[in-house]
Amino acid sequence: MLFFYLWSRVLSQLEQKLTQMLTPAAESLGFEMVGVEFVRAGKHSILRLFIDHPEGISVDNCADVSQQASAILDVEDPINTEYNLEVSSPGMDRPLFKAAHYAAIVGQMVAVRLRMPLNDRRNFKGTLVSCDNDNIVVEVDGQSYTLAVMNIEKGNLVPVFD
Repeated sequence: MLFFYLWSRVLSQLEQKLTQMLTPAAESLGFEMVGVEFVRAGKHSILRLFIDHPEGISVDNCADVSQQASAILDVEDPINTEYNLEVSSPGMDRPLFKAAHYAAIVGQMVAVRLRMPLNDRRNFKGTLVSCDNDNIVVEVDGQSYTLAVMNIEKGNLVPVFD
């Protein structure tokens, strides 16, 4: 378990470095860098950049950001393995990377996976009750759980269709 935690911290540091490196390029083109996700899988590793804009995201927008990001990645070379670069909009199951992302969707359904378990549990799916800079509160089956934002490995908005 300790190895998994340390590995996720290293990966998180890489993702933080990539976010800092690539955000200015996306912003210079007029887009918000929602987040960066790096999925290690040997020669099939994937670097995903999620961008957004109030008017939506087109394929051309993704291509523009991809071109800018590729140029930076070629010069800086922060990843020492082969990978594929993907640029996309956050989509309906929007990934949540920062406290501000959670704060913007209080009252909606979220799915969260923790790095380290809370009460022997890592996965939570329920209504986001509140958010501050350090914690979110998720209500699952009538019980509230306070989860540290720093301990969240992955979080997503869960689309609800009426």
